[in-house]
Amino acid sequence: MSTDLTMLAWSAVLSLVLAVPYTIGLVQLLGLPILAGSRENFPTVEGWIGRAKRAHMNLIENLLPFAALVLVAHVAGKADGTTALGAQLFFWARVVHAGVYIAGVAWVRTAAYAVGVVGMAIIFVQIVR
Repeated sequence: MSTDLTMLAWSAVLSLVLAVPYTIGLVQLLGLPILAGSRENFPTVEGWIGRAKRAHMNLIENLLPFAALVLVAHVAGKADGTTALGAQLFFWARVVHAGVYIAGVAWVRTAAYAVGVVGMAIIFVQIVR
């Protein structure tokens, strides 16, 4: 399997793993009956639990365009060392992004997000060449 596809698979795993911390936090904070309920009038959650949820949602939002770019590069025969670099940048930037988002480190979070976008841009440029 190519590096691009491997990074896509690991990014999907990361998206699954990121749901675990805030789910555990929500169970501890609110209790399982509230989480199993309809979630109408669900309270706004702040602190690390809220940040963990937002980090997870941010990855989900970015996973779709990343997946599309990786798959288009692969199908078009454009996947190479450059797209592999872009995919690796995206994945590792998202790992850092999640960690610093949950920890509440604002500027590093923004930088990590930007590196992930650069990774996707690298793949896109290779596709349109």
